[in-house]
Amino acid sequence: MDVRIGIQNSPRELGFETSQSAAEVEQAVAAALAGQSPLLKLTDEKGTVYVVPSAALAYVEIGSEESRRVGFVA
Repeated sequence: MDVRIGIQNSPRELGFETSQSAAEVEQAVAAALAGQSPLLKLTDEKGTVYVVPSAALAYVEIGSEESRRVGFVA
């Protein structure tokens, strides 16, 4: 699943693919925005951990879980 995170006062966004489900990512974002956690911590498919302070979150875009098709569609 593709995840993009916008960070306040930063012209670039953080984008990566994760093996976590959409529900897990949404739950982590909701906990960070509700003040239950001071940090948003997500892991990509390669095992890299991304940690973003909750106060710096501008937006989080959660992509679809659908895998990309390879080849031509008839």
